[in-house]
Amino acid sequence: MSKNDKPDESGRRKFFKLAAAGSLGAMIAPSPLKSVLAQVQDTEKPATNIADALKYPRKEGSLPGKFPARVVKVVDSASVQDDKPVKTAVYNMLSESMLLLTGATTLQEAWLTFVRPDEKIGLKLNPIGGTLLSSSHELVQSIIEQLLEAGIPGENIVLWDRREFQLHEAGFTPEAYPGITITGTERKGADGAYYGSDGKLLSEAVIDRDWFYFADVEGEYDDYTMPFMVNGGKYSYFTKICTQELDKIINVPVLKNAGASITLCLKNLGYGVITNTGRLHAKLWGETSAEVCCFPPVRDKVVLNIADGLRGCFQGGPGANPQYICNYNTLLVGTDPVAVDRIGYDIVLRKRIEEGIQQEDVPRGRQFMEYASRLGLGECNMEKIALVEVVR
Repeated sequence: MSKNDKPDESGRRKFFKLAAAGSLGAMIAPSPLKSVLAQVQDTEKPATNIADALKYPRKEGSLPGKFPARVVKVVDSASVQDDKPVKTAVYNMLSESMLLLTGATTLQEAWLTFVRPDEKIGLKLNPIGGTLLSSSHELVQSIIEQLLEAGIPGENIVLWDRREFQLHEAGFTPEAYPGITITGTERKGADGAYYGSDGKLLSEAVIDRDWFYFADVEGEYDDYTMPFMVNGGKYSYFTKICTQELDKIINVPVLKNAGASITLCLKNLGYGVITNTGRLHAKLWGETSAEVCCFPPVRDKVVLNIADGLRGCFQGGPGANPQYICNYNTLLVGTDPVAVDRIGYDIVLRKRIEEGIQQEDVPRGRQFMEYASRLGLGECNMEKIALVEVVR
């Protein structure tokens, strides 16, 4: 769909083909949709095309996934030594988390609950903190090893993020991960240039203009910033990595603060799969984190969230300010991104209060999770979340 299409139209051409054939009759019945929108929309916010996302019928495995409102929290005080995660401890923490989440008797059975050997599986990493505070290699290596042990071939495992060059800067290189695909939407050529010989951004070939997030906020960028945004205007396009190349997604965010809130599962997905995000932070930060996850390429493909809380931050996030980096010694695992975020929120909040950054919980810090819950992405009510906790 082109940028000239109306914002209340679907983000996918196939939607119209199905609708015209009558395949989506129940889905587009006006009263249920209006009821949902009445509960979730804030009329004071810029308009978005969230209504389009909500029209798509959910699948059996759609978020919040196979184990809604269930989170496994494993804390090991020996998992980080000298500010570096300990691989053996991390591997064991991950193993325990997977078994506790699924109830499986073997690790292979646990992993095959979510993925199959014939599927392309993408690990959505978070490399924005560079070598200081990105998805830890010890955790990523442990995930890969356990996938391989479960029978997933290495050629079907993909490490990806919005910015390919940030992955490389954080140490996720072909040399460090032989046989594993490493890719990103925003990329450079071998010569370090963002533009090809045709004068176009190399990233343009990776965006899927059939899938988009519309928001009535204009994105305008200078020449320096454009390679990091890919396009301006009011449309943010999904990456083909998500829409076309991957069958399943495992989300591997890092436990960080974002002001008095957090950036974890929802933010890693919401801002990690689309272009033109700079325009969204001021007025739609929380809405974007939640609404983008409602579109089928995210909602129907994300099967697991493995939140890296081995090392995180309590202030200065989502970047990496050494002054505020700490050892949480924690893994949070679940299929429900909202529930995982809610547990992570309390961890960061306690640390911020302990460090004197804030005195008490600030309701606005939870608003994006509450909104995501109303959109059907998961559970944010602590009384309804089944937390399985192991501390040693």
